[in-house]
Amino acid sequence: MSEFDARRDAVPHESGVIVVDYRDPNAPALFTESLRRTGFGVLTNHPIPQPLVEQIYKEWLGFFDGEDKHKYLVGEKHDGYFPPSQAETAKTGKKRDLKEYYHLYSWGRYPDEVSDAARRYFDIAKGLADELLQWVDYNSPEEVRAKFSVPLPEMMKDSEGTLFRILRYPPLTGDEDPDALRAAAHEDINLLTILPAANERGLQLLNGEGEWVDVPFDFGMLVINVGDMLQEASGGYYSSTTHRVINPIGESRFRSRVSIPLFLQPRPDVVLSDRYTAGSYLGERLRELARNDKKGM
Repeated sequence: MSEFDARRDAVPHESGVIVVDYRDPNAPALFTESLRRTGFGVLTNHPIPQPLVEQIYKEWLGFFDGEDKHKYLVGEKHDGYFPPSQAETAKTGKKRDLKEYYHLYSWGRYPDEVSDAARRYFDIAKGLADELLQWVDYNSPEEVRAKFSVPLPEMMKDSEGTLFRILRYPPLTGDEDPDALRAAAHEDINLLTILPAANERGLQLLNGEGEWVDVPFDFGMLVINVGDMLQEASGGYYSSTTHRVINPIGESRFRSRVSIPLFLQPRPDVVLSDRYTAGSYLGERLRELARNDKKGM
């Protein structure tokens, strides 16, 4: 399918993001075109079981509501539980994000208080990630593919850096700092981020006209967005789009929001460009985040 045909056949959401049926024979081209246009793509009828996602939401909401989470406080390896006082401050944010979260790696600590559902999800999502990277690699123009030091799926081979983050945005109390958001405007560091629709809305992207628009996020959808490393590796052909999670209004203020992004992180030795390896790029960004965290205190 040519890029022209993908543009002609696609029916984009009002945000510009194309909602693609994973089973559609044209799905790889349509999905890649959506990433090219907006930095985001959305899949329906994908292989990740929705009951598994809902099980994770329920179990981990209970985990965050309890006290055992403090047994797994984040350590030197950056796995484990991050309390609200150690949440990130986005590079454009003035205050820490209103969230707490747990970092799961393939090699990291795993709480005894929950089932293995998150581990099973991790394996399924990584398998789908390899397929999506193949879609992007195959459907990129030849001149863009020539910029990749190795095909995109090979960048992930034997990587131990892929991060599964389980997030809880607590209910709002009314005492929050007026400058604080659930997740301030930011871009992701990695190649791609895979995210099932959360139990509550709030995800927005910044479009080409400088407007904040809602990302299509019906329960059961799978949202994928471009990270900075894919932008770097593609010479800017794919854009790492700025996005945020806004604070809810109405009855949603009194409910927690659970979100489970998977961040695809290449091996540290993978060459992204003449300027960076994946390892040097990640190190630079983590130092920047550390400086911002001090600012947000």
